[in-house]
Amino acid sequence: MSTSEHNDSAGCCAPQRDGPGLDDPHTAPRSTERADVGLHDDDFVDISGGTFIMGTDEPYRYQGDGEGPAREVTLGDYRIARNSVTNAQFADFVEATDHRTEAERYGWSFVFHLFLPDDFPDTRAVASTPWWRQVYGADWAHPAGPQSNLEGLSDHPATHISWSDAAAYCVWAGVRLPTEAEWEMAARGGLVQKPFVWGDEFRPDGQIMCNIFDGTFPTENIAEDGYVGTSPSAAFPANGFGLHDMAGNVWEWCNDWFHTTFHVDGPRVDPQGPPSGEAKVMRGGSYLCHDSYCHRYRVAARSSNTMDSSAGNLGFRVAASSRHT
Repeated sequence: MSTSEHNDSAGCCAPQRDGPGLDDPHTAPRSTERADVGLHDDDFVDISGGTFIMGTDEPYRYQGDGEGPAREVTLGDYRIARNSVTNAQFADFVEATDHRTEAERYGWSFVFHLFLPDDFPDTRAVASTPWWRQVYGADWAHPAGPQSNLEGLSDHPATHISWSDAAAYCVWAGVRLPTEAEWEMAARGGLVQKPFVWGDEFRPDGQIMCNIFDGTFPTENIAEDGYVGTSPSAAFPANGFGLHDMAGNVWEWCNDWFHTTFHVDGPRVDPQGPPSGEAKVMRGGSYLCHDSYCHRYRVAARSSNTMDSSAGNLGFRVAASSRHT
């Protein structure tokens, strides 16, 4: 497959809000007082600083996403969470701060069509990706719409989380979102220029390594990996650094603004991304990735969305400075 065949819209990843918007969607009251949030040392992995090769020059890539070029990037020491923030952890944040997510403030979020019951009221489909539906009453606590809840999902990643919601959690928890470079270095797990976070083969020795869409996208998910939607933390093997779900399950926000060419000539030491932008970076792919349409569970793949957008496959993991700095 040539790069020209892979310049499709990232709308399959997580659709973007197109209004009507909030008057000022990024000024909801937020606590700056850190509480006991249940994050412990063993929830994090210490990543030793050094130089790694970021990006890719492989022929099978989304060239329009700015996956390349492959380049040496140097980072200092940092820490990153083993897992995405779970529903239980996000619930602690909401209980402590009364935070209302942007999905709640807008009154709706995007839900994958197969999660809606047959008798669900008509909903507006996204024009370019009609499998996404605008569902009123969908939010982090009601991931498939107002008729749903979090029963049995406490250890699954929190979803319907906007970038601003994730940033608010980080302020409260005394952590931060990883930079895109930190995310990729951690995801590679010490491997060099491999297509997947676990190596070269998609299913080494037949083993299923991540939670993505199995079947005929977008109409039938046979759930060969055991999950139609999100999976619990640590349901699949960790990478070389002990991190779970760096491929599949949910897209994860990074701190950087998204740009397709800034990094070509940009900083190569502790890069922070462009100084401004219109959308934030998302990494890792989700349970809706399928190589017939969206092959963005590869370790170099990247996507983006606006700060206020949310969907049923969009969450986050946190990072922090090294304990030794």
